[in-house]
Amino acid sequence: MAGPIVETKGLKKYFKAQKTGILESIFRQKVPMVKAVDDVNIQIANGEVLAIVGESGSGKTTLGRLLATLESPTSGDVYFMGEQVTKKNKGSVRREIQMVFQNPYESLDPRATVKSIVTEPLLRMHLSRDDRDTRFENVLKSVGLEAGFAARHPRDLSGGQRQRVAVARAIISSPKLIVLDEPTSALDASVQSQVLNLLVDLRNQLDFSYLYITHNIATARYISDRVATMYAGEVVEIGPTESVMGNPKHPYTQALLASVPTLDSKEVTPPTGEVPSLVNLPDGCRYNPRCPYVMDLCRTTNPTLRGAEGRDVACWLYK
Repeated sequence: MAGPIVETKGLKKYFKAQKTGILESIFRQKVPMVKAVDDVNIQIANGEVLAIVGESGSGKTTLGRLLATLESPTSGDVYFMGEQVTKKNKGSVRREIQMVFQNPYESLDPRATVKSIVTEPLLRMHLSRDDRDTRFENVLKSVGLEAGFAARHPRDLSGGQRQRVAVARAIISSPKLIVLDEPTSALDASVQSQVLNLLVDLRNQLDFSYLYITHNIATARYISDRVATMYAGEVVEIGPTESVMGNPKHPYTQALLASVPTLDSKEVTPPTGEVPSLVNLPDGCRYNPRCPYVMDLCRTTNPTLRGAEGRDVACWLYK
């Protein structure tokens, strides 16, 4: 198709930091807001994998839930296949977008069998029982599980098997976009690579578009076409994976990459300091309290994304 599968324009999602109840209504207190996603503009092309990387608290999961229509934006817009997502068409859009969550045990109904879990998305498609059975058999095979798993329950499965069931549920309805929210972080290291390889194989075979959310920037390099670094609710760098990974421009992206061991060096340097509170954000650039290159301008004015060598970067170092 021409144009992106999904696009956001000025997307924001704010949450109330706390409920003040009676005090709020009597004294009309201004409730602090958590700026989980703040003016984010991204696009995902047909068949593309966009990775969103960043530490916990950066807004990655909230962005994913907005794209999956599980959350409604405070302001800004989401466009799916060129059409703005509204309350009126959200149901039809949601059928074209599936999500794989971080913890497969929590996202699977413990009382249901594997077959009922995986085929649940097909119930709204008005298929015959034979068609549903055929799809189930094919998708179970595609995620590396045998037919004998059909009658099992999540408690009977290993962590890797549960996540394969979650992937099978996501792909059985042939969606246009799959949101992968830390799909391997709850798994053992040996199983993580198996699930990542499965996701890559399925993408190559079936031409899915993925939004891949992770705090592990190393896995993003393996699976993605483009990478967006998210910090304190904002995208601070975005571009082709090899360009961003090979020559990161934003100091935060540089810090994330420095925290990953390599074959040449086992020494890692995690980002210093802590992710700021999304209620009380620092003035100027949100990364300035942690940045080793901070300038006076960084403490007063927040930079916006602008082009720098084939990608967009939000940093005053790159004018």
